[in-house]
Amino acid sequence: MIDGLQTEGGGAIHCDYTLSNIPVCANPLHCSSSRLFPAKTTQGQQAKLFSAITMNDSINIFDPRCRQKPPLAIDIINQLDIFGIMLYSVLTLMAALSMLVYIEECIYIYRKVLTPKKTSINWVNGAAPVIATMSCLGMWIPRATMFTDMTSGSYFAIVVYKFLIMMVEECGGDEEFLKRCRNDTLRISTGPCCCCCPCLPRVAITRRTLFLLKLGSFQFALLKTALSILSIILWTNGNFDIADMEITGAAIWINPFIGILTIIALWPVAIMFMHLRPLLRSLRIIPKYAMYQLVLVLSQLQSAIINILAMNGTIACAPPFSSQARGYLMSQQLLILEMFIITLVNRLLYRRHYDPLPLIDPHESDNDQNTKAALKSESGDNIL
Repeated sequence: MIDGLQTEGGGAIHCDYTLSNIPVCANPLHCSSSRLFPAKTTQGQQAKLFSAITMNDSINIFDPRCRQKPPLAIDIINQLDIFGIMLYSVLTLMAALSMLVYIEECIYIYRKVLTPKKTSINWVNGAAPVIATMSCLGMWIPRATMFTDMTSGSYFAIVVYKFLIMMVEECGGDEEFLKRCRNDTLRISTGPCCCCCPCLPRVAITRRTLFLLKLGSFQFALLKTALSILSIILWTNGNFDIADMEITGAAIWINPFIGILTIIALWPVAIMFMHLRPLLRSLRIIPKYAMYQLVLVLSQLQSAIINILAMNGTIACAPPFSSQARGYLMSQQLLILEMFIITLVNRLLYRRHYDPLPLIDPHESDNDQNTKAALKSESGDNIL
């Protein structure tokens, strides 16, 4: 109850604004005064009354549908207008084409590429179409958004590991990689962990070093999937909510831990890429790595930013979508378009004939050492 305002006749205005009799209006500032305020009130009194209402913490003017759960799929279909039907149809077509293009690439790669390499290529190449398909499902079924996002995240965690394996297999496998790089060292002062530490020593390439690099990426593929399953189990028990940022909630502990695992997993991939970039330049490893990084930024960072803005109320409610549900919807629609474009670019990069790298000469290192020794002896003779 809000009172204390006087009418022109001197009588007090008593208004009881509760959720049951507040008019349906997503933004009270856009509502007409006749719907929000009693009759026989001047504009100045209406301004005072609106200020008193908004200053009262116990009374909120909003559309009650902005606090509801995400709508069902049938509700979305029934409320679509012409523009909505066209938008949803085009985005669904993009997601379907992305998956069809990926399937065609898989068939081509399985026929043309050798066995150890083709599995990793297909895993890496499937990141964009899988994310587009999951985003399309989340767009049509908003209440399944948490499951579709976790599926996409778990798949991309495997892609991070598979991209590292793909670079090693492009060199011919573990043994061939160790032979080619046995006299080289790795620069570990790379992003995202140690890009600001150029003083870190270089590390020799050994079998143990290669195992640690693989382990650093594999832990993300394993733990991300395990934590996603754990989150779903906690959600069924009412203990996990993405929007719950309280210290007693599970999301505030699981999500930062996944962020740390992501950074740790990306570090070995960056180290390996920086070392093999000159060797694999002919295999278009630079644009492949750029597409891999772009999928990472769009599917993880972009979605996280939009979801944070939605939870803070920056993205306005648009019934039947709450602020958070609308943020998820915007993120999924953007991802479908972006992943469709990346799928087409990846087709140009991965669907081609794979020529093996030239074999290394087993006596190449001996020849180099003999050449260096001969140069030293010649320089000594010249001095004498």
